[in-house]
Amino acid sequence: MRISDVLRALAPEFGDVSHSKLRFLEEQGLITPVRTPSGYRQYSQADVERLRYVLTEQRDSYLPLKVIKERLAAMDAGDDEARPAPRLAPAESSARRRWTREQVAEAAGASPELVDDLIRVGAVERSGHGMLGAGSVDVVRIAVALSEHGIEPRHLRTLRSAADRQVALADQVVAPWRGRQSSSAHGEAAAMAAEIGELLTRLHAIWVRQGVADL
Repeated sequence: MRISDVLRALAPEFGDVSHSKLRFLEEQGLITPVRTPSGYRQYSQADVERLRYVLTEQRDSYLPLKVIKERLAAMDAGDDEARPAPRLAPAESSARRRWTREQVAEAAGASPELVDDLIRVGAVERSGHGMLGAGSVDVVRIAVALSEHGIEPRHLRTLRSAADRQVALADQVVAPWRGRQSSSAHGEAAAMAAEIGELLTRLHAIWVRQGVADL
């Protein structure tokens, strides 16, 4: 498989994966595609599954690449306990990259008016041509559940502002790497930003859980 084929295979589940991210993971020793005599990379299906494991552990378990590399080494050595449990393939609906307002409302079990209100307060963002990103469905579903407790879209404005400040903090950290003119630096910036974002998300969740436990 060519690198474009690999990106196409991973895109439904990992929409932000890029050429530079794959090259960075290769430089870190997490994957080792074969090279043709002319120097082009060629990936096997095993390489794709290895990449899927790395990206999943980063996204779902907040693991740094060093730990993921150690787990891969254990699996390569035949340690069955290090192998991940089988995963279900993502549903077709969750793989959709862009949604219309009506599709989001239908998938989330919400009214189009609620989606409009969430867009108005910035909780759901429009992309090019007025379409909504795949994450919009999850946002609307949560908003529907919160509305049952009297929490309205306007109450989510401060939460979105706090999230934007966290993104700005991550951006401040990775900016020096992103400004370098090399694919490896861009890949490192993307990986670092993802890891910082997951850590900030986890920290925020801990604080909220601690706070509500005292109510």
